[in-house]
Amino acid sequence: MFDVLPERLPWFVGGPVLGLLIVGLFVVANQPLGASGAYVQTSGLFRRREGVVIWRVWYFVGLFLGGVLATQVLRDPAGFRSGYDALRDVFPLAVTVPLVFGGATLLGYGAAVAGGCTSGHGMCGTAQRSPASMAVTATFMVTAIATTFFLSLVTGGAL
Repeated sequence: MFDVLPERLPWFVGGPVLGLLIVGLFVVANQPLGASGAYVQTSGLFRRREGVVIWRVWYFVGLFLGGVLATQVLRDPAGFRSGYDALRDVFPLAVTVPLVFGGATLLGYGAAVAGGCTSGHGMCGTAQRSPASMAVTATFMVTAIATTFFLSLVTGGAL
């Protein structure tokens, strides 16, 4: 396997770099960095809407290609990686696919209702001291902790 980053980037390096990126983007463009905003802009480009911010389209393309690169190109040559290997170890494919589809649908619906995604609210909205973003981020965190606890109980700690 081709190891570009054999170890994870330490949090004390990645966190400040991401924070500087977010602040720098506000200074340069006065815009937040969020994945759902990039998705909306990309969708607007394909629908030929006015006012599409092109750098957000490239950001979305980079997120997609980065995922493909990490799961398919820089992978073990033994086979296909979906990014859900831990889930596939516990549940069969017939359960994993609807589970991931349902989760993605709920995530998209939640991002639409909340006016942004976890990265947009959690990093950019809280950095702007937005009360709505702080409430939404707290909701994301409580839901993630409860879901993790539930999955741990259901799978006997396998997930």
